[in-house]
Amino acid sequence: MMARWRGINGVGMIVETRYGKVEGTSNDGVHAFKGIPFAAPPVGEGRWRPPQPPEPWPGIRAATDWGKQAWQPAVENAGMLSFVFNIRNAAFRDEDCLQLNVFTPGADTGRRPVLVWIHGGGFQGGTGGTPVYDGSNLARRGDVVVVTINYRVGALGWLNLNELTGGRIPATGNEGLLDQVEALRWIRDNIAAFGGDPGNVTIFGESAGAMSVGALLAAPLAEGLFHRGILISGATSTANTLARSVEIADGLLRKLDVPPSDAGKLLALEPEALIEAASGYRAAGGGMSFQPCVDGAVLNEFPLDAVKNGAADGIPVLVGTQRDEWRGFTLNNPQTANLDDAGLLAEVSRNVEDPASLIEGYRRIRDGRSVATDPTSLFAAIETDRKMRMPAIDLAEALAARGESAHHYIFAHESPWEGGRLGSPHAIIIGFVFGTHAMSEESAAFFGAGRAADAVSAHLQDAFCRFARTGSPSTDAMEDWEPYDTQRRSTGIFVDPVEVESAPYDEDRALWVGREVSLPFGPSRW
Repeated sequence: MMARWRGINGVGMIVETRYGKVEGTSNDGVHAFKGIPFAAPPVGEGRWRPPQPPEPWPGIRAATDWGKQAWQPAVENAGMLSFVFNIRNAAFRDEDCLQLNVFTPGADTGRRPVLVWIHGGGFQGGTGGTPVYDGSNLARRGDVVVVTINYRVGALGWLNLNELTGGRIPATGNEGLLDQVEALRWIRDNIAAFGGDPGNVTIFGESAGAMSVGALLAAPLAEGLFHRGILISGATSTANTLARSVEIADGLLRKLDVPPSDAGKLLALEPEALIEAASGYRAAGGGMSFQPCVDGAVLNEFPLDAVKNGAADGIPVLVGTQRDEWRGFTLNNPQTANLDDAGLLAEVSRNVEDPASLIEGYRRIRDGRSVATDPTSLFAAIETDRKMRMPAIDLAEALAARGESAHHYIFAHESPWEGGRLGSPHAIIIGFVFGTHAMSEESAAFFGAGRAADAVSAHLQDAFCRFARTGSPSTDAMEDWEPYDTQRRSTGIFVDPVEVESAPYDEDRALWVGREVSLPFGPSRW
């Protein structure tokens, strides 16, 4: 494989992959290659099947555009999370979406650490090809190779059809996860040509992307394809049982009025009709319909159980959350934006054993900190911990119990959105990871801009790149950041200035010990 310059019309380096040559663009010391296929189009008979390697192409393929996106509901305005979606997706959605993007300081023999980004979007949307995920700043600052990937989402990526169709469509409900595995295989086989080290690959993702990292830690097929994992606002506590995945598939097929015996009709469905039906489908008991599935083939057990049984041994992990993960969702949901005490009790009762004592505990703790204790604020705090922080701690504790390395963080830099009422909400960390927080007025309105924001971004990038390089996120600014254990509970706090604390918010954590709760994104338990 080779790399060479051809400075014509602003395009730069040509790299030869195993499937053909690609030509990207170069800017300020970073070379970007976009829209590279890592698998064949999963269309026709290939729909709902494992991905296959791409067909080689002749000549030189232009790799200068973000390319296509997985089929998903069209997004014209996603409010505070608009930056997660490339708004072009209404025109660029395609089943032929299995593409990735590479950002490198040099397509040479540098053998740099490789960071592979798995996007979020609730397993129903999002794309690795969107400007907020531009890896140029991160690659430049850390002298690393950054890769962002697509995978099938929604009913095309996470729908178990094998049982209902008697194997005529052998979908496990993990086709999106298999796409991620295939991307990692492509990276193993090709990334050296882009200056990356296939023996030092860190997978990192946010929200559904972090939950995907958690599933990959448990997936035997992914073994050896990555060497470290960073989980942002998601962990190893998200997966459907096989029975629930079959129930979801049955409900969706009934909504589509397609009998499971008619595999031909399913394969011929227009993707837009399938996605429209799936986006409005809600499984019994609530929770996310589409997520990884414990199918006994791709995933043999619940991801956290797999970690407890050694699946992630030898893989350093960095896991954490935003301080106010669920506040934005709480305030933007009419059902929870203006709760009274009765409404708070009713909401918490859906998913938590002995909800009254939990609510009273949060009220007491927050009152002692002189922070808001109105019912809506209490609900946001409880759901932040139930859905996000406690699963992160559960993963860190599971690894610590095995003597494995896990580091824990909390991101506490606050969003200026709508006068700062969101605190540090879900997804705010993304712009700081990629250094794209102030790339436009729109992004700065959510992430923030200025000296403090720039400082937090720099520290976060330094920690992530050091983790990718060494397995520890400890930097000169956070030199006492130790692996997580149940005595000290060392936690990196990303705010201006950054700091390391022992057992932050520990009173809140203690309220959950021994308490029965629903899975964070599963059906209600009570």
